[in-house]
Amino acid sequence: MKEINQIGLTLISFFSYAFTGALVVVTGMIMGNIANYFNLSIAQMSNTFTFLNGGILISIFLNSWLIEIISLKKQIIFGFILTIISIIGIVFFKNIFLFSVSMFILGLVSGITMSIGTFIITSLYSGAKRSSRLLLTDSFFSMSGMIFPIITATLLEKKILWYWIYICIGLVYLIIFLLTINLNFTQLKNKIKSINQKKERCNTNIVLLSIAALLYILGQLGFISWVPQYVTEYMHVNIQKTGSLVSSFWMSYMVGMWCFSFVIKFFNLHRILIFLTSISTIFMFCFIHSQNFLLQQCMIISLGFFSSAIYTIIITLASLQTKNPCPKLINLILLFGTIGTLLTFVVTSPIVEKKGLYASLISSNILYSIVFMLSILIYLNTKDKKIT
Repeated sequence: MKEINQIGLTLISFFSYAFTGALVVVTGMIMGNIANYFNLSIAQMSNTFTFLNGGILISIFLNSWLIEIISLKKQIIFGFILTIISIIGIVFFKNIFLFSVSMFILGLVSGITMSIGTFIITSLYSGAKRSSRLLLTDSFFSMSGMIFPIITATLLEKKILWYWIYICIGLVYLIIFLLTINLNFTQLKNKIKSINQKKERCNTNIVLLSIAALLYILGQLGFISWVPQYVTEYMHVNIQKTGSLVSSFWMSYMVGMWCFSFVIKFFNLHRILIFLTSISTIFMFCFIHSQNFLLQQCMIISLGFFSSAIYTIIITLASLQTKNPCPKLINLILLFGTIGTLLTFVVTSPIVEKKGLYASLISSNILYSIVFMLSILIYLNTKDKKIT
């Protein structure tokens, strides 16, 4: 019975990342449709989606303390209620203010749920199993990235209103809710009490890993969010091909996570992080400077595969910096990653508006190269190079 409960809790972690992934990934594909729906420019609409990212950021920041006050089970149940309310607001009210509020609420829910999901994995598993399970968990973010662009492209092609994609995303949280009400969270509750009695000191590598998480997510989402517009404008392809390109990235990202969840057990995490950040930077550079759609597809598939484990390795390395990975430490990395998400359109929209789509993709490439340099610095700054 205990084993079944652990599997169920692990599934909650998987679907928590799937929910957040779906919300973030579809943004680039439906932005134009929503802008037309509200009679706004794409630049104005992209700023509106900052409410989604802001909600995720605030919820992860607050959940470091909220997790000690409100039980994980109650947080998820309350999150389900908020999800229903926000989807109703999106579907039935054609008002940009209410849309922004609804996106903010969805951001709050997804941030809290993702934070809970990450904590569940770091609490239930240790050592090599932890990094492996974290990769599998993050792969569900990618799975959403593969599935939901296809669903979105199909809905748009059939002239179905864009907001139906959020109804589909809501079904993911329904699965989380159904799992939650049938599982026992006592083991995690005891873990939180035990961790709160111990104090862990921060070190330089945690700071460097936090910065790396921010820049990596900003670079990744800045790249993939504008790829549809870039390919449509410069390669003159239709929405179906654009959707397949984005889906190819997330599909290879997901497959990469599955592969690395096995491979990662045999390599030093610091060294594999250096390798993955370097080769990902190269593949992104090749994609941006390619004039052939087929070659671009090969490059984006390769980029997705080799960059898939970067964020999870960063989280794993941070959790290994202390003997007892507390919610505050895990949330710190998630917080910086979410700041990267929040800054995606804040940083890239002005670049697109003033310099164009090409410059925006180049800026993402530069961010990847900085993460590569940080990974080297983290490796050199690590006293124990045997962490695996």
